[in-house]
Amino acid sequence: MAVGVFDSGLGGLTVLSAIREAMPELPLVYLGDNAHAPYGSRPAQEIYDLTCASVERLWAEGCDLVILACNTASAVALKRMQETWIPDDKRVLGVFVPLIEALTERQWGDSSPPRQVAVQHVALFATPATVASRAFQRELAFRAVGVDVEGQPCGGVVDAIEEGDEILAEALVTSHVEALKRRMPHPQAAVLGCTHFPLMERAFQAALGPGVRVLSQPRLVAASLKDYLDRRPEFIGAGSETRFLTTGDPARVSTKATQFLRQPIAFEAA
Repeated sequence: MAVGVFDSGLGGLTVLSAIREAMPELPLVYLGDNAHAPYGSRPAQEIYDLTCASVERLWAEGCDLVILACNTASAVALKRMQETWIPDDKRVLGVFVPLIEALTERQWGDSSPPRQVAVQHVALFATPATVASRAFQRELAFRAVGVDVEGQPCGGVVDAIEEGDEILAEALVTSHVEALKRRMPHPQAAVLGCTHFPLMERAFQAALGPGVRVLSQPRLVAASLKDYLDRRPEFIGAGSETRFLTTGDPARVSTKATQFLRQPIAFEAA
C-alpha cells in the first residue's frame, strides 16, 4: 500500500517533492494524466470523469489514500466524489484544506461558527475552472466571515510552465497580477491555487509587492498530510519507494518532469 498523488500534469510534483521532504520513508505513487492535461479549461463533467478514472487507477496500485494535488480536480470534482462515489474504505483528499487552515489560522476539524479573521482581502490565482467553481470561496465561508476573495483566472501559465518557457510564464504572471490589482488594488494575501504556480512564486511575489503574503501549497499540504497520517497510520504502507505513472508518453513526460524539478525522474505507462 502507498499514498497516491494525482495531478492532471506535472504541477503535482511540487506537492510530491514537499511530501518526500517531510516524510522520506513514505511510499508514494504519482499519477499524471498528461494525455488530457491541462484540466483548467475543460467542462466540469469531463474533469469529474477524468479525475475518477485516475483515482481508480491509483486504487488499483494499492493507494487507499489519494491526494488530489490538482486544484482544478479538487475544486470541480472532489465534493461530488466524496458525497456520491468514494467507498468507505478509501480516502480522497484535496489541496484547498491546508490553504484555508493557514489563511484562517484554525484547524479543519474546528467546527465552531465562522468568525472574522485578520486577512480581509485575498487574491486567488488559479486556472479558469478553479476560479469559476468558486469552491475556494465556498469552503472559506464555513470558517471565516467578511473575507473578500477576488479570483483571477490565469490562462496560459500552466502551458508555459509545462513547456519550460519561463520567460513567457513570468510575463503571463505579471499580466494576471496587473489584471487582478485593477479590481483589488490592495490585497493582503495571495493564494496560489494551482500546484504549478509555486515554481513562479518569486514572479508572483515580485508583481504583488513585498507587503502581500503569498500562500503556496506544497509545504502546507505536506504538513497537513503528515498530521493526517499521524492520526490514521493504517493508510501508511511498507517500504519507501516512489513510483511515477503517466497516461502520456513516458519518455517525453520523464524528460519534461526532469526539467520541471531539475532532478532525474522516470515515468512508467499507467
